Amino acid sequence: MWVLNVESMSPTAFTEIQSSLAFVALTLLFVLVCRRYLALRDVPGPFLAAFTRLWHARTIKSGTHARDITALHRRLGHFVRIAPDEVSVAHPDGPRKLLLEALPKGYWYKTLTFPDSTYKTPMATVDPKEKIERSRLLASAYTTSSLLQSEQAIDTQVALLLRWMDEYASSSKPMKLSKFFTFIAYDIMGEVIFSKSFGFLEKGDDIENSLQQGLEFGAYVAVLPYFPWLQGLLVSPLFASLRLMMPSNYVVDRSIKALEQRKENPDARFDYVAHWLRTHENHPHKLTAKDVQAAATSNVSAGADTVTCALQSFIYHTIRHPTAWRRLQAEIDEAAANHHQQQQQGEEDISQDHPVFSFAEAQKLPYLQACIKESMRVCPPSTIGLQRVAPRGGITIGDRNFKAGTVLSYPAFGGAVGADAHDFVPERWHMDEKKTAALDKYFIPFGLGYNSCVGQNLVRIELSKILPTIVRRYDISFVNPEQEWTYKTYVAAVPGDWPVYIKQRYR
Repeated sequence: MWVLNVESMSPTAFTEIQSSLAFVALTLLFVLVCRRYLALRDVPGPFLAAFTRLWHARTIKSGTHARDITALHRRLGHFVRIAPDEVSVAHPDGPRKLLLEALPKGYWYKTLTFPDSTYKTPMATVDPKEKIERSRLLASAYTTSSLLQSEQAIDTQVALLLRWMDEYASSSKPMKLSKFFTFIAYDIMGEVIFSKSFGFLEKGDDIENSLQQGLEFGAYVAVLPYFPWLQGLLVSPLFASLRLMMPSNYVVDRSIKALEQRKENPDARFDYVAHWLRTHENHPHKLTAKDVQAAATSNVSAGADTVTCALQSFIYHTIRHPTAWRRLQAEIDEAAANHHQQQQQGEEDISQDHPVFSFAEAQKLPYLQACIKESMRVCPPSTIGLQRVAPRGGITIGDRNFKAGTVLSYPAFGGAVGADAHDFVPERWHMDEKKTAALDKYFIPFGLGYNSCVGQNLVRIELSKILPTIVRRYDISFVNPEQEWTYKTYVAAVPGDWPVYIKQRYR
């Protein structure tokens, strides 16, 4: 073994070695700096974004990142540098090149593990093959046929919402639908996952302020994964055991307790947990007990936040467009009248005695479905950029090539719809099949490809039941017609602040 004898070296030789080592170190540092900071130097973006992630983190923390990045794309074009190693891609080829290809997800996803890094979910899995396998083990719970076994439980929660809306209609007091939409979204998730609601609609209140805590926690979830070294520390088992970051509130605690109760009574109802416990029993090493808990707790907020935003966007935009609202009511009234006539034939009746629309019947209402789709397009529930990593050999999008390892993200508001992209126009989904198919390429509220939202079937069921029921039963108007809603964008869009008056059409 060769050993360098420093003591026998002359001062000149030692100095030369020091200089050589310093030169090598500086060369490596220069290469690393060039790779990180200069490789994307010709991609336009905010000045600070070329040197630090802090610019992007600040816009997320403020709840404006989706609008800020959209504005940058309007001004700077298809490609915008939003961090030293990340480019936001709002190019028409973005969905096909980034999302439909099986590219690894970016590092933002990797540390989305709660309560600590030993609880793995498909969302936190960045390798496409591993993610697909994890999703496969959970997939049976998300099928439409399985979900419809909980339709009666969903109807019960919708009836509770109607009770509150009737009460506000009788009192003529302003109602914050944004609050009650959050309640029903969480309560339905409780029913579908654990066969037990959280009780928000029963109380008509944010129990123990847990939903507000969840909103505040959302800003943390959106920002810290961009700093993987820090987030990795925070979700390490030792640090997480101190419970300094993960909120301990009513929703989290009730979810864990409900899961334990379902384990003791696995046949109570064939809900999400029943599917997963069966898979765990058959494949305990592939789907562990921790995996089941991680799936259950992560599905609560992910599913509820999506539905809350979609419900709000639909009602807000349709009552701001009276023609759309009246057309909806006409379509829904006609469907209800037809069903009433068919009652004698043994078919389900959408009457005042049974006011909640079935999912099957709502699928037959084309303008309703167009409005649902348009409301999710103009205000996507998920607003964080969808990160992918350029593969070996790089990737070409448009006339731009990105080297392997470059983090590329497709923005939530990146759809290439046209000059009226920011207008609420449900009729755009009633064009000929060719034009509608072209628009569908950019309709990504549930993502695309292998990482698309596993809960989208449940979202469609909830929206298709709740919204036509409300539109048929009530007239809704803004307390202040001139006031526009406000919303923040973290991982999900968080709308609010648009109080309304409720008036019953039928008693």
